[in-house]
Amino acid sequence: MKNSKEHISIIGLGAMGFALANTFIKEGYTTTVWNRTSAKAEPLRPLGARLAKNVNEAVEASDLIIACVLNYEVLFELLEHLKTITPGKTLVNLTNGTPEEAKQVANWTKENSIDYLDGGIMAVPTMIGLSESLILYSGSQNAFEKYKAVLERLGRAQFLGTDPALAPLYDLSLLSGMYGVFSGFLHATALVQTMSVNVTEFTTDYLIPWLKAMTNLLEELSVQIETKNYETKGSNLSMQIIGVENIMKAGES
Repeated sequence: MKNSKEHISIIGLGAMGFALANTFIKEGYTTTVWNRTSAKAEPLRPLGARLAKNVNEAVEASDLIIACVLNYEVLFELLEHLKTITPGKTLVNLTNGTPEEAKQVANWTKENSIDYLDGGIMAVPTMIGLSESLILYSGSQNAFEKYKAVLERLGRAQFLGTDPALAPLYDLSLLSGMYGVFSGFLHATALVQTMSVNVTEFTTDYLIPWLKAMTNLLEELSVQIETKNYETKGSNLSMQIIGVENIMKAGES
C-alpha cells in the first residue's frame, strides 16, 4: 500500500540515486532530493519530487535519509559539512565502499544519535523496483525492521546482521565473483578472435554450457574451504598450473 505520509530524502542523483528517487515517487512517497549538481534533480520536479536547496535541508526534511553518492570520500565530505542533524533519524547508505568505510560512517552516526544501515545494491538502475532487484543491508536491526516495508519498494531487502561492515563485504565479494566471470569472458573471446572464430557461436554453444557445468563445483569447493579439507578431487594443482601457463602463452602470442 502506498504511503504518502512517509517522507524520504535521497542524497545523490547519479544513475542509481535517480532510480531510487523515481521509484519512491512512483510509489507515492513524499520524496525530497538533493544532488551536488542541481541540474540532475530538475527532471524529478515535474514527477513530484521536492528539491532541497542544500544537503542540510535534505537531511532535515525526512526521518529516513538514503545516500547514494559516488564514493565514501564524497559521503564523508557531505557529513562533515552538515550544520545540524536532528537525533533519531535513520541514514541508509547505499554508496559502494569497503567494510572499514562502513564502520567509520557507523561511528559518525552513533556519535550523532542516528540509526545506521549500510547497504549493497545487487542490481543495475533499470532493475530498481522490480522483484529481480536485491539489496543487502546490515547495521541497526531496529531501523531495518522499522523501514523494511519502505525499502522493499526498491527490491528484495535482505538483512545480513548488526555489523554494518557485512553489507559492503558481501557486496564486494559478490562483485568480485561477477567481475572474475566477466574478465574471463572478455579474455576468452579475445583468444578465439585470433583465429576468426564466431564469438556469439563460441559463447552460446561452448562457453556458457562449460561455465554452467563448472559452477556446479562451487558448492563442493566452498565446503572444502569451510572444513579446510583441500584434498584434490579432479585435476590436481600441477595440471591447473600448466593450464594457466598455457593461457598466458597463448595470450602473449
